[in-house]
Amino acid sequence: MRYTYKATTKEGRVLSGTTEAVSKEALLMLLHKQEVTPLLIEEEKKKKLSIFGPTKKVRLQDLVIFTRQLSTMISAGVPLARSLSALASDSESIYLREVLTSITKNVESGSPLAESFAKYPQVFNEVYISMVKAGEEGGILDQILKRLALQVELDSSIRKKIKSAMMYPIVILTITIIAFFGIMLFIMPKIENIIYELGGPHAKLPVYSQILLDFSNDCVHPTIVRLIPLINKIPVISSMPNLIFFLIIFGIIILYLIKYIKTPTGKYNFHLILLKIPIIKIIILKIAIARFSRTFASLMGAGVTVLDALEVTGAAIGNKVIEEELKNAAKEVQNGKPLSEPISQSPHFPPIVAQMLLVGEETGQIDQVLAKIADFYEEEVAVLIDGLAAIIEPIMIVLLGAGVGLIAASVMGPIANLTKQIPTN
Repeated sequence: MRYTYKATTKEGRVLSGTTEAVSKEALLMLLHKQEVTPLLIEEEKKKKLSIFGPTKKVRLQDLVIFTRQLSTMISAGVPLARSLSALASDSESIYLREVLTSITKNVESGSPLAESFAKYPQVFNEVYISMVKAGEEGGILDQILKRLALQVELDSSIRKKIKSAMMYPIVILTITIIAFFGIMLFIMPKIENIIYELGGPHAKLPVYSQILLDFSNDCVHPTIVRLIPLINKIPVISSMPNLIFFLIIFGIIILYLIKYIKTPTGKYNFHLILLKIPIIKIIILKIAIARFSRTFASLMGAGVTVLDALEVTGAAIGNKVIEEELKNAAKEVQNGKPLSEPISQSPHFPPIVAQMLLVGEETGQIDQVLAKIADFYEEEVAVLIDGLAAIIEPIMIVLLGAGVGLIAASVMGPIANLTKQIPTN
């Protein structure tokens, strides 16, 4: 098998390359015989190239690997610029390679690592940069990078669980909507003709069958569009089926809503609405508390001041309502109050967080106490998401089955009744 490796000589020079070896252990023994210290040994992988060219995005997994490798190399005494250069040349992500190459040049010219990272906010977020800055100032950059790698891994795990839980209901719902409107547009008009051919223009139908037929007619014909002044004078639009017209209007509304949500006020109001939806509220709060606890504990452990840690943590939570609460809490802390006091008055943080914070403040172990809270709520999030995924699947199947049964009964019932009324001679 072919392996890539990085190692340091006794003089501190970094060696890297690729070689054939029977196993990883065999290569390790070979490097030791050459009197070099191995830093990294990995089986060589073929690098994948996108047909659309390099993307301006770095996967969380790539960021975790980079962070852990940088921590290992710094712990081994490899100079920072050399570490970055070696990791840049070996990165599978084309964009991360470009970013690290640029950062290496900045570091070689004398710029601090955190300042160099800050030039790429799409790769390194505020929390990442703040913790690296604290690590540089405290001389514990290798330890901070290990904490960062753990935190990025935990965030990635939570995101994957949420995406996995939402994928099934979204796919089923999308297929159901497409199938429903397909039936309304293409099948129901033909069935309507069959019904009226069998029973005549005055055929009496069940209420649910008549509702479906009327809805199908509203989708296919431009009756509503023609009632709108000015628009009915435009030939292309006046002849447009109602469904197409409303889909266009709906799309325009969605685009404006997305644009509004991207504004500070819109984002705050959107997050406020999410915190009022029963099930979604529970998930968001548990994720927010877990993220607050983990991030704040890491920053405090890195030697960041409480006020700076609150500012960075608020931005990292991902909810503007809770971020605003943390900003208000920071003001009270600045006025001399302990953090546990404003947190205890928050409508979104549960009492246990304030109580544990109080214990941490009294014992001087806030980072350790909050890390335990983070572990607890991360486990709660995992259990909650798994439970919701297990409940959503049968509910979606039942609803889909009920919808199909209703359409079948609405269509086949009247046809069966009308065929019985046809005289047989």
